[in-house]
Amino acid sequence: MTLPVAFLNRPIAHRALHDIAAQRPENSRAAIAAAIAGNYGIEIDLQLSQDGVAMVFHDYDLRRLTSQTGAIARHTAAELAAIPLKHSDEGIPTLTEILNLVAGQVPMLIELKDQDGAMGANVGALEQATADALADYSGDVAVMSFNPHSVARMAELCPDIPRGIVTSAYLPQDWPTVPAATRDRLRGIPDLGRTQSCFISHEANDLSSSRVAEIKEAGLKVFCWTIRSADAEKGARRIVDNVTFEGYLA
Repeated sequence: MTLPVAFLNRPIAHRALHDIAAQRPENSRAAIAAAIAGNYGIEIDLQLSQDGVAMVFHDYDLRRLTSQTGAIARHTAAELAAIPLKHSDEGIPTLTEILNLVAGQVPMLIELKDQDGAMGANVGALEQATADALADYSGDVAVMSFNPHSVARMAELCPDIPRGIVTSAYLPQDWPTVPAATRDRLRGIPDLGRTQSCFISHEANDLSSSRVAEIKEAGLKVFCWTIRSADAEKGARRIVDNVTFEGYLA
């Protein structure tokens, strides 16, 4: 399986083209619309609602991005739709809403957030909700996750949708809830074969990793997260096939 060329010929807006000064919070409809207008690819994040709906939202907790607190998983999709995002009057959107808004105009890179809590095998509900939402979507789309178990489940549910693993140096201070043995294993990116992945999206500060070079040499595509300046983009593009960016116009 290969990625459509649309994922390679334009930069990818991280959490869409967000800008709070312009009242476009991350992962919002306004940020999605701005990315489409700019002809950028779009990266979004998924969390699961209490009633099993894939919601476009990055954090586990509502605190940073809304005026409320507590886990997003404790609220139904209808309740989340009524919670305004900060710097906006929009509520939290569902994946289906965002798919309908994008409608194939630009490629979408969809990250399923780890629901196990420690990158373990307790996955399934978010993957099923994602597959259900994508069932009738005909635009260019790919899925990815830090958790290889999630990517493997998506391979079973959506074998025709390209997939990849989000990868990292897994420094202990950045991943305090993930067991050391799991961090050590994931650092080596050992699950590309079993997940039938065709790309990775690697931590920008760790692009010099020899493992990243091996993966690129093997023919898989390499993206990175997250580029925040034109200078950083110039350096990253010496290694990667495409960037996800925020805070400037790539």
